Amino acid sequence: MKLTSEKPHMKIEDADLQNYQKKFKALADEKRLHILSILCSEGASFVGDLTERVNLPQSKLSYHLKILLDADLILKEQKGVWNYYEINNDVLDNLFSEELCRKFRSAE
Repeated sequence: MKLTSEKPHMKIEDADLQNYQKKFKALADEKRLHILSILCSEGASFVGDLTERVNLPQSKLSYHLKILLDADLILKEQKGVWNYYEINNDVLDNLFSEELCRKFRSAE
C-alpha cells in the first residue's frame, strides 16, 4: 500500500534547513525544555524567578536563555533593570505547523 499526502511536497531551502536545525537543537535539551514549559505555563518571567524554578545558577541559566533567544524561541523584554522572557508564540506555532510537516512529506 502506497501512502500519499493530500498536500503537495514543498521544497526546503538550505537557509530554512539551517534555521530549523538551530531551533530543534535548542529544543533538544532537558533544561531548555523545562524553561519553555515554565514560560508556557506561567507567562513572562524574569531571570530571578527562572533561576529558582530550574535550579540553575544564573550564569548557566543565561547560557540556556541565549540559545533559546538565538533560535528565536523566546523573546526578551527589559523592564527597568530586569529582563523578562516569554515564549515566542508565532515561531513555535510555525515550527509545529502543518506547513512544516508538508515540507517533510514524500513528494510522491
